Amino acid sequence: MPNIGPAELIVILLVALVVFGPRKLPELGKSLGAGLREFRKSTQSLKDELDGSLNDKGPQAAPTQTIHASVPAQAVSAPPVSAAAVTPPAEGVAAPVELGKMPEQQKEPVQS
Repeated sequence: MPNIGPAELIVILLVALVVFGPRKLPELGKSLGAGLREFRKSTQSLKDELDGSLNDKGPQAAPTQTIHASVPAQAVSAPPVSAAAVTPPAEGVAAPVELGKMPEQQKEPVQS
C-alpha cells in the first residue's frame, strides 16, 4: 500500500467534511482518537503480559522419585478370633452399644 502524502490527506479531509458536515467532524475525530488510544493501550498490555510470561519460568515439574524394594513381600496373617467375641452375652449382662447409636436406637432393647 502506498504512503499517503499531503495532497491525498487534504482530499480525504475534504471528502469527510462534505459527507459528515462541519458539526459532526470534531465529534468523529474525538471518537476515532479515543478508539485508537484504547486499541494501543490494550495491545501494549497484551504485549507486556506475553513478554512477562515468556521471561518468567513456569512451574517446574517435581523430580521423579523411584523406590526400589529390596525386601520380599510377606503374607499378613489375621489375629485369631476368640470364642467370647462370637458368643452372645448371657442374661443379665448389658448388650454392647453400637458405635454412633444411642441405646434407644439399638436393635434389641436393653433389659435391666
